[in-house]
Amino acid sequence: MPDQLDVAVLLPCYNEAATIGQVVRGFGTALPSARIYVYDNNSIDGTALQAMLAGAIVVRERRQGKGHVVRRMFADIDADIYVMADGDGTYSPADAGDLIRTLLTEQADMVVGTRRHIRVEAGRQGHAFGNRIFNVLYRTIFGTDFSDIFSGYRAFSRRFVKSFPALSHGFEIETEMSVHASRLKLPVSEIELGYGRRPEGSHSKLSTFKDGAKILWMFVMLMKETRPFTFFSLIGAAFLALSLVFMTPVLIEYFETGLVPRMPTWVFSLVLLVISILLFTVGLILDSVARARTELLRMHYMTVARRAPREREKPLPTPAAHPKRRARNTA
Repeated sequence: MPDQLDVAVLLPCYNEAATIGQVVRGFGTALPSARIYVYDNNSIDGTALQAMLAGAIVVRERRQGKGHVVRRMFADIDADIYVMADGDGTYSPADAGDLIRTLLTEQADMVVGTRRHIRVEAGRQGHAFGNRIFNVLYRTIFGTDFSDIFSGYRAFSRRFVKSFPALSHGFEIETEMSVHASRLKLPVSEIELGYGRRPEGSHSKLSTFKDGAKILWMFVMLMKETRPFTFFSLIGAAFLALSLVFMTPVLIEYFETGLVPRMPTWVFSLVLLVISILLFTVGLILDSVARARTELLRMHYMTVARRAPREREKPLPTPAAHPKRRARNTA
């Protein structure tokens, strides 16, 4: 890694006093020239103190949720390369060099450290099953750029960090990062890394059902924002199918007898049909709006410098002309 690159290690933390000191020291050994930031998210177990004693720069973020922490970190810190990891010790700091080298050699904007054998090594079968389901759902909706969208071990370019809107509140922030990269067709890469168990005294903050529901809702919202025609067309197709279910018996009876005895059913089916047509129209209009927003995001991304601007050295003062020489010139 070139020595002139400015690297920042970002560690969002909530009640990780048992592990954060070891994690900070590990990154200090793996990346001696990097600045290590720990953003404490209202911890009550001494996380900030342990991080400070280990040599990290500690900042407190009062808004609860990983999304709020990541948004604050990306806004506050200026660097050439960013490495983000968790403070629970499940990711090895020694792998940070591989992430950075891949980011540089592939000229990528984000490198994701996919977790190897997450169920075997971390012992979280329920989370591993949900991870597989959501990854399949992601590849179906948004594309095949990523195989592990929930990995918290990532390296970013400055261009990615300063163009990422970061609107999420909690653990769904990783999903938003992945969708942002796929939406703008940014150069990304993946490398497989080890994923370990939490040590004794450290507990996961992720709730299988509660956070799973939030992530699923984030999928729905991101699909509405990035693929509105598909989103509203699916809803419109459901209304169209329901309309045909109510409409078909009435039409059959009309062709057989020439009468429409069930007028309320016929009117209701027509209302459903109109709603389905409106949904298709809304999806078509919003698809054009989403395309324009994507173009604006892409243009903003292109305006961000790949490296952080350095403070230019002040030029040396120009020596004053000699009085005799100035007099000679004026003469």
